Amino acid sequence: MAEITPKGSREKIKKKAVPIPKQPPEVRIKNFNEVALGYTEEQAREEAERCLQCKEPQCIKGCPVGIDIPAFIKCIREGNFEEGIRKIKEKNSLPAICGRVCPQEDQCQKYCVLGKVGDPVSIGRLERFLADWERARGFNIPEKAPSTGRRVAVIGSGPSGLTLAADLAKLGHEVVVFELLHLPGGVLTYGIPEFRLPKEIVKAEVGYIQKLGVEFRFGYVIGRTFTIHELLTDEGFDAVFIGTGAGPPMFMGIPGETLCGVYSANEFLIRVNLMKSYLFPGWDTPIKVGDKVAVIGAGNVAMDAARCALRLGAKEVHIVYRRSRSEMPAREEEIMNAEEEGVIFDVLTLPVAYYGDEKGWVRKMECIRMQLTEPDESGRRRPVPIPNSNFIADIDTVIVAIGRRPNPLIQQTTPGLKVNDDGTIVVDENMRTSIEGVYAGGDIVTGEATVISAMGAGRKAAKSIHEYLLKRGKNKSS
Repeated sequence: MAEITPKGSREKIKKKAVPIPKQPPEVRIKNFNEVALGYTEEQAREEAERCLQCKEPQCIKGCPVGIDIPAFIKCIREGNFEEGIRKIKEKNSLPAICGRVCPQEDQCQKYCVLGKVGDPVSIGRLERFLADWERARGFNIPEKAPSTGRRVAVIGSGPSGLTLAADLAKLGHEVVVFELLHLPGGVLTYGIPEFRLPKEIVKAEVGYIQKLGVEFRFGYVIGRTFTIHELLTDEGFDAVFIGTGAGPPMFMGIPGETLCGVYSANEFLIRVNLMKSYLFPGWDTPIKVGDKVAVIGAGNVAMDAARCALRLGAKEVHIVYRRSRSEMPAREEEIMNAEEEGVIFDVLTLPVAYYGDEKGWVRKMECIRMQLTEPDESGRRRPVPIPNSNFIADIDTVIVAIGRRPNPLIQQTTPGLKVNDDGTIVVDENMRTSIEGVYAGGDIVTGEATVISAMGAGRKAAKSIHEYLLKRGKNKSS
């Protein structure tokens, strides 16, 4: 294995990362069990040895929640796992989730100095190792600050809401999370498949947040059950955080999208994950998947949907994407997993219509070939159709995974709340909305983005709300 010698040291550093054990493709396409199996203690310590322990670590700059990465990796190297997970949880209450689904390669690992000469340190896999180590032994609940007597309502139990709730609870505030569905986690529960993020992991990390004193109330439709105004007045909350995430799916607006067998990825994944279609007939909530499936889009959601379709019995699954493979927005790891499992990639291809049979079920898809232009001012190459390149493909299931819009309910029922043209909520640099005491973060502000970016927004909003509540308390007492 190739090695380098750090400046001022005789110690050899391996250029190649320690690979993470995974289920073989031919095995995993027949089950919904987790694909990546995690590091053993020996593997984790071997990978931790690769960290250069930089005096000015760049990796921290790439972490949206600001984890002291070299510190927790040093703890792994020394075998002090308890201190390592404590260091992580100073900034991140969801490490087992982040260690699995955070796009580390575009964030902390992107800035790893070792990545200039070889593989960057596998920061996410090491974070997962410590989180799994702690969960197997029982969570250590940190000491909380004395009660402030202040109450905060959190709307939505996705990554931004969970992060904010944990941070504020540790600071001594009473936090109540209002969730529309019957289970917490938001996209972590209903959007990400079991083989990438097991529900038991989400359940355990939400359980940790509950032990911090956070209360969860399920089946609440804020905007209907209570409005924002009613939370701040009738219900006695001192501040509100809106973390409702992305909402209704987007479609292309082409003929045939209303045919049976054409799903949004949102509907498809909710049925698979939250309604446990993958356990049919043990759970009586089946979802019909044909022999030949087309998934439109190439983000992480598209990869999730394609890989679920394979596991549900599809004989052939195609990712249909209008750009090239190198421009796919999904994580490279997820693209590679899909390729290993047999997903077919139809790049530079755009659907223009779907056609059904006499019973209204989709049976064919018309596409047009695309080509990329020269880079524009932004540096991106734009896809344009190739004239007269249309073709017809047999298909019996379509899953549209091209993004989602903000749910408009809160915006429509909250007078004075400023929103953008696309329905996202306007906030300032401290996550404050146009209404005093009301904050927002995550996909409802940015549009559909990553779990860790939503968590970063939750942390920033928690700091801002804490400062607001302390200042408000002083003003009341004076």
